[in-house]
Amino acid sequence: MRGCVGRLARDLRGATAIEYGLVAALISLGILGSLTAFAGTSIDIWARVAAKFATG
Repeated sequence: MRGCVGRLARDLRGATAIEYGLVAALISLGILGSLTAFAGTSIDIWARVAAKFATG
């Protein structure tokens, strides 16, 4: 039992996987935040394009 616990304590693969997961989560949050900030501008642009097509 002690051998398993010792190997588990020295194994860094789990820590690396957690770090990669945290980096991916932070990148996802950054993308989501920038898309949310850009959404209002994008909606306005497409509304103007639609209005131009509607009026001919």
